[in-house]
Amino acid sequence: MSQPAGKQTLPDPLQIIAMARRVLAVEAQAVKQLESRVGDEFVEACSLCLNCRGRIAVTGIGKSGHIAGKIASTLASTGSPAFFLHPGEASHGDVGMITTEDVVIAVSNSGETAELVILLPLIRRLAAPLITLTGKPNSTLATSATVNLDVSVAEEACPLNLAPTASTTATLATGDALALSLLEARGFTAEDFARSHPGGRLGRRLLVRVEDVMHTGSAIPQVLVDTSLKDALLEMTAKGLGMTGIVNSDGSVAGVFTDGDLRRTLDQPVDIHETPISELMTGNCKTATPTMLASEAVSLIESHKITGLLVVDENQHLVGALNIHDLFRAGVM
Repeated sequence: MSQPAGKQTLPDPLQIIAMARRVLAVEAQAVKQLESRVGDEFVEACSLCLNCRGRIAVTGIGKSGHIAGKIASTLASTGSPAFFLHPGEASHGDVGMITTEDVVIAVSNSGETAELVILLPLIRRLAAPLITLTGKPNSTLATSATVNLDVSVAEEACPLNLAPTASTTATLATGDALALSLLEARGFTAEDFARSHPGGRLGRRLLVRVEDVMHTGSAIPQVLVDTSLKDALLEMTAKGLGMTGIVNSDGSVAGVFTDGDLRRTLDQPVDIHETPISELMTGNCKTATPTMLASEAVSLIESHKITGLLVVDENQHLVGALNIHDLFRAGVM
């Protein structure tokens, strides 16, 4: 009988720990048992998806529907165009989302889910290949499929052996195996993944380039090599990047003068009005290029313990500048 609403007392903590460990062990074993089932059927399922000229429609209802949605999402983000199709809506018109160019993946532990079984004649009429993920290889869905992937489990992790737990975990793992095998077959790269995730941290790290975040034109702090320390400091203050580039008359970079160089300069007897910045600058400084990934600029800054970079073109002419704050704002640090 269920407990009345209100504050309830947990049983013995050791009992809670033992139950949690049992759940994890049962689900881990369910996934482990899938390994030996990966064979010709799995290869055929991969081939159907790889050669799909349309999209992969993944369908399921209830807990299986949640798993189907995750599988569709994983496929789509790893190079296999896919979408989730709710079977209840499908039988009321949304089946029109499926074309003869598509592949259908149906998820059902029992293999007898009515909302999916009713779609079988429609899928056959379209001649769309059907891949099923079921726990019953002799079920209606499994025997009607182009290929069935067996995701059966010995037991659910639920102590009542009722709530879908180990079975949904096994199905999800099989979906991941399918998506990532396709990723490998397509030669899908980290940059391809980033293009599907432009708003995420990985997307920013793999897509944002130095030219996207650097200061250009009049915003670049720069002075000529014969400029006095005083005027160089005024340029640093005006541009606010904590540094200034030192350039030759042809615009090529001769060096950089930073806040760190200024602190070191203060230990010396220097006439700020007369001393040329070329005597105090750091020559042979680290630079970036416009097309360099911003994440590579981060690595340069971190490895050399500096706070900014000058950006140069192929002729070593100064074309931009950036500091760690620019990289933070771009979300790559």
